[in-house]
Amino acid sequence: MKFLDLLLMSASSLWKRKVRTILTILGVVVGTASIVVMISLGLGLNRATMEEIEKNGGLTTINVYEKGSIYSEDYYSEESGEENGQTLHLNDEAVESLSTLEHVKAVYPVIEMDCLAFCKSFQSYLSIRGMSQEAFAQLNKELADGQVFSDSEFDLVMGNAAIAGFYNEKTGDGYWYNGTAADIDFMKDPIFLIFDQDAYYNYKWGGTDENGQAAKKPKKYVTKGAGVLAGEMDDYSLYSDGAFCDIELLKNILKKEFKNKAIPGQPTTASGKPYKEIFYTKIVVEVDNMNNLKELQKTIREMGFSPSSNQEWVESQQKQLGYIQMVLGGIGAVSLLVAAIGIANTMMMSIYERTKEIGVMKVLGCDLRNIQGMFLFEAAYIGFIGGVVGLVLSFGISALINFFLGSDALGMGGSSGLSYIPFWLVLLAIGFSTLVGMLSGFFPSLRAMKLSPLAAIRNE
Repeated sequence: MKFLDLLLMSASSLWKRKVRTILTILGVVVGTASIVVMISLGLGLNRATMEEIEKNGGLTTINVYEKGSIYSEDYYSEESGEENGQTLHLNDEAVESLSTLEHVKAVYPVIEMDCLAFCKSFQSYLSIRGMSQEAFAQLNKELADGQVFSDSEFDLVMGNAAIAGFYNEKTGDGYWYNGTAADIDFMKDPIFLIFDQDAYYNYKWGGTDENGQAAKKPKKYVTKGAGVLAGEMDDYSLYSDGAFCDIELLKNILKKEFKNKAIPGQPTTASGKPYKEIFYTKIVVEVDNMNNLKELQKTIREMGFSPSSNQEWVESQQKQLGYIQMVLGGIGAVSLLVAAIGIANTMMMSIYERTKEIGVMKVLGCDLRNIQGMFLFEAAYIGFIGGVVGLVLSFGISALINFFLGSDALGMGGSSGLSYIPFWLVLLAIGFSTLVGMLSGFFPSLRAMKLSPLAAIRNE
């Protein structure tokens, strides 16, 4: 018997028992939809988590700090970053040594500085990150307005959520105070910065300097917005609430403003005096592949620095999501198991009803493998059709979940939906449902093969 004939006979036999076939297919539809939706929820959670991690530093980024600094993970430990009795600081020499390491794609220094920002009648505590234009390009940040900061004139690229931090001290107007954003246009309104906050508050509260004289008002540095990051005010990321500027220009300002004084966040000598050199707050190392991140982080730590990355967070999240994926997949698999039992029951009933037909086929010399194949194809048809329809239902349920919930429902703020069905899951679902159908029909098909021809013909 030809292969095509087997397919046609199997389809014809199923069509003769339409009601039973449809009911059995419905079981497969429910089972397939259940397992696909459950797995898609796990995949959606994983994707949303990875997007959230990417927003907060990336998957291939290592932040290198000086050991014992307030930014490092070992700030409260007794370890020191000394080599041959000298503390390892983050300077150009450190940048050069880190750039020579294997699997390093890019290295760039960053200086972070908190300051007071004033614009019109509003003020804010603004975190400024000084870096090169090339380093800013590595962040892949899209601008909603303006352009990248200049390397010749001190200006800022403002974060998309930076305006939320500005408030009016007298009226209480401000996003975090009364839900109303400050009436500021960063691209037009001048911005005044005070870097020496201690001196400002000492002057404001009528304090005195080291000579007992009335404290002087610190210098305000006027600047403007070169550009604004794309995104809504509530779209939080690692850099959304701060500002960016050229690192060399920032260093020059800090040297002038804190002449002979310790710069906040900068290391000092054992006697508490400032160094002549301004060191970097951190050095960012971009790794070529996240699989090399852990080993490279170990190497950097052995060099005497304090590296930090999202690696441990990623591993922890992946482990938890793996458990969630197994539980969700198991719940869906129960429904498919029930459907498999339904297919087996349908095939057994079909054999009992077609006993005489099987006997006639055997008497006429039909190959036993063809008889078995016919019943296997019938079961495969049920699994395949149920899988396809179940997938269509899955996409519909997934769309509804993403429309009404989405990843925002979990507080992740990602752009992706809560349910995610990749192409490989589509193929896997159809293949698996078809396989389940064939396995469910295997034992009934064996019974059909073993029926005695004479007993089958005499059967009423």
